[in-house]
Amino acid sequence: MRQKLSDYVAEFIKGLGVRSVFVVTGGAAAHLIDSFAKVEGLEYICAQHEQGGSMMADGYARSSGNIGVAVATSGPGATNMLTGVGCAYYDSVPVLYITGQVSTYRLRGDSGVRQMGFQEADTVDIFRSITKSAVLITDPRRIRYELERAVYVAHSGRPGPVLVDIPDNLQREMIDPDELEGFIPGGPAALPPTVDPVTLDRCLDLCAKSERPALVLGWGVRLAGAQKAALQLIERLKMPFVLTWGALDLVDHTHPLYAGTFGTHGSRHGNFTVQNADLVLSIGCRMDTHHTAHPVNTFARGAKRIFVDIDAAELDRFTGSGLEVNLPVCADAGAFVRGMLERSVAPAPERTPWLGRVAGWKQAYGLPQTDPRDSDTVDPYFFFQTLAQLCPDDMHVFTDTGCALAWTMQAFDCRAGQRVFSAFNFTPMGYSLPAAIGASFALGHGEVVSINGDGGIQMNIQELATAKRHDLPLKIILVNNKGYSMIRQTQDQWLDARYEGSSVEGGLPQVDFIAVARAYGLETVVVEHNSQVREAIARVMAAKGPVLCDVRIPLDCRVAPQVKFGRPIEDAEPLMERKEFLAQMIVEPLPVSLKLES
Repeated sequence: MRQKLSDYVAEFIKGLGVRSVFVVTGGAAAHLIDSFAKVEGLEYICAQHEQGGSMMADGYARSSGNIGVAVATSGPGATNMLTGVGCAYYDSVPVLYITGQVSTYRLRGDSGVRQMGFQEADTVDIFRSITKSAVLITDPRRIRYELERAVYVAHSGRPGPVLVDIPDNLQREMIDPDELEGFIPGGPAALPPTVDPVTLDRCLDLCAKSERPALVLGWGVRLAGAQKAALQLIERLKMPFVLTWGALDLVDHTHPLYAGTFGTHGSRHGNFTVQNADLVLSIGCRMDTHHTAHPVNTFARGAKRIFVDIDAAELDRFTGSGLEVNLPVCADAGAFVRGMLERSVAPAPERTPWLGRVAGWKQAYGLPQTDPRDSDTVDPYFFFQTLAQLCPDDMHVFTDTGCALAWTMQAFDCRAGQRVFSAFNFTPMGYSLPAAIGASFALGHGEVVSINGDGGIQMNIQELATAKRHDLPLKIILVNNKGYSMIRQTQDQWLDARYEGSSVEGGLPQVDFIAVARAYGLETVVVEHNSQVREAIARVMAAKGPVLCDVRIPLDCRVAPQVKFGRPIEDAEPLMERKEFLAQMIVEPLPVSLKLES
């Protein structure tokens, strides 16, 4: 039976198990959105900006584990999606982006003119560098093939976003689905890289001979669906482990072998563990400069390094960098973990001194529990510690960038079942609110926490209207310190605390966010003192619809610990208490210094 091409697209999306598509309408997208409205069990959600819609699809994918879908019109509608597409690309999130395009007979082609059709832009070329695949449909008979191929590519290997650009006149074409060619995956490139038994045995041998090992688990473990297997590997190898920010929720933080996070904004105890290891086994972490600091050859300087990554290019980039990877393993994280479990039969060696030392660092340098009576302001670390305690076990938390991100990662102690997300590698301001909205739809209008800075929320504040339109039980935390605190921290270090462009005095507006939230119809809560934190969070959690909690943080609150940009972890100035404890915990000789800036 013949049907309109846009109807076929809508039914295809429903067939993927997707329930919500995030759209902003326009002349070149009207037929697609009209078709979505006809399909039972598929709803379209009107975002207020295409950037918001693209980030909603990203959040939907992260929370659901399924592909996300966003639709925009041609030209500016498409280009407005770019930042959200970048979030999905750099964090390896499968999202299908569909853009309308001007009719095929209005495409500029090779005419030499800049534009032929109204609102025409070369969307495919613009998006090519931040998608795994970007195609323009020029033949309606190719629609099935290109959609199936796009979805396959989005999920295969290292996942990521894909784009299908569909001209307006082709959306209106009548097609016969039974006559359409399908996509059939094939060839060696279609299979994820595996790991051979010899390499697995070498890894196990290095682990067995190590006296001070550290296991690094990254976002790739979650992408591979190997979180349960990773926990089994931890128990089997009996190694202290650290988590990247992308994997913060992978294992319950009460696990006795959990050593913290690491890197330039990681925990002190986590960095001490990695920097003093004699073996670092990293699985599903690409080891960017936030992990290694700079220069990279100072990272785990006395350790042998085994890096496991599905992307060969991520391993190859260390060649000539000064950081030697003793055993690079190009493999799917899940296949590697399961392979290690299958081949590890010998009991793990006894490492009581090392495990005791790691436990001692964790006790000495973990974040202290703040007494609510200690301050007449709000301590962000106390706030996020309390938030973690009061969030339900199945809560999904989306955090923005800047200090809001760093404080969350440093103070939010995850329990089993809680999930913490951010656009970790692209980190745009304005990500959290729309991504949390997408997650709420993925969870069936579920409760989601959205953590924002007062700067970041301005970037997509219009999506408060989307949250209210659907009465989503969104818990919006606004970390309000009247400006861009992370930038101010950089300006403290490099520009003699001249806060140009990052403060009210430096040109930013002072916004009454409570008035704005109420104008959108949201419930509001204000927190100004530590003593109010627990009650305020309880009110936020009890709210039925969207609620904004304005948490007023002093302007001089900073992220600590943090290593200054451009400085290696072990050479940063020590600004910490209880150095005598640290000295007692060190057993000579150590491969590196343990200095870490507070």
